[in-house]
Amino acid sequence: MKIQENISLRPYNTFGIDASARYFISVNTVQELQQALALEEYPEKFILGGGSNMLLVSDIKALVVHVNLKGISEIEREGDHLLLKVMAGENWHQLVLWTMQQDLGGLENLSLIPGNTGTAPIQNIGAYGVELKDVFHSCEAVEVATGKLHSFTKEECEFGYRESIFKNKARGKFVITAVTFRLSLQDHDLNTSYGAIEAELEAMGISDPGIQDVSRAVIAIRRKKLPDPAELGNSGSFFKNPVIDGDAFRIFQQKNPEAPFYKVSETAYKIPAGWMIEQCGFKGKRFGDAGVHKHQALVLVNHGDATGKEILELAHRIQEAVAERFGITIQPEVNIIGN
Repeated sequence: MKIQENISLRPYNTFGIDASARYFISVNTVQELQQALALEEYPEKFILGGGSNMLLVSDIKALVVHVNLKGISEIEREGDHLLLKVMAGENWHQLVLWTMQQDLGGLENLSLIPGNTGTAPIQNIGAYGVELKDVFHSCEAVEVATGKLHSFTKEECEFGYRESIFKNKARGKFVITAVTFRLSLQDHDLNTSYGAIEAELEAMGISDPGIQDVSRAVIAIRRKKLPDPAELGNSGSFFKNPVIDGDAFRIFQQKNPEAPFYKVSETAYKIPAGWMIEQCGFKGKRFGDAGVHKHQALVLVNHGDATGKEILELAHRIQEAVAERFGITIQPEVNIIGN
């Protein structure tokens, strides 16, 4: 392990923000991670995974610990399902493609989501009707304070909509080192009803799809709507879709009868944040190098040299406009890092 100084984090965050790390170390094993966490001369540490769900608004003065653990292994088979253990540093989309090659079902709707596997449970990532919790079995994590390795069951992770225990009461207390998924070996349960998947499959001339077809459809849809972080800095959906109760929904619908929505329970409704942002006139707008994507208003982008503070200022401006017009507060899905 080698500690480097004054390292640019631009290659390590999908927004392409040129913040720097005062100290930086990359760890390749659980033991190296435990050793890095135990370095007393660096009392403050910042854990960095794929850098896909964060916005750096300042330089990081702490020791940045880059989690680069690799490996995919079969744990056991349970009837028609397989338990697959994946180390935290594995790229998420490459993992999805690998499971497609092995004809393992469950991750196909989560294709092309940026980031690494270790950060996926923190956010309970989701797309096109599927969330990580739907295929999650367990995860392993090192406790920052003690260096001990813990195991978390699905129930212990307390998953919610883009939420988990790691974003709430266990925030900053653990570093996920591996995730175990429960994937189907056959008779895959396909979810094609959400969004434009069925229409995309029809356009592809596929009437009896398999998991690979669903994955290809999702990739095609995402590429039409979402920019590639390698070409245009972004972190995917910047805001969560707000969920409101029945009374608030009735008021909202009376004022906005044309608005799309999703009923998530008998008393709760999800309103697409992207639709509200678009109605406020932000879609495709650019403010210096900070902007809103031209195809998806939910995505904030860095056109080149935007700072994290400029992206955040735009986010605040959008929040204020949506609250003023619709009476609904939208919250960031992205983690804001720094002052």
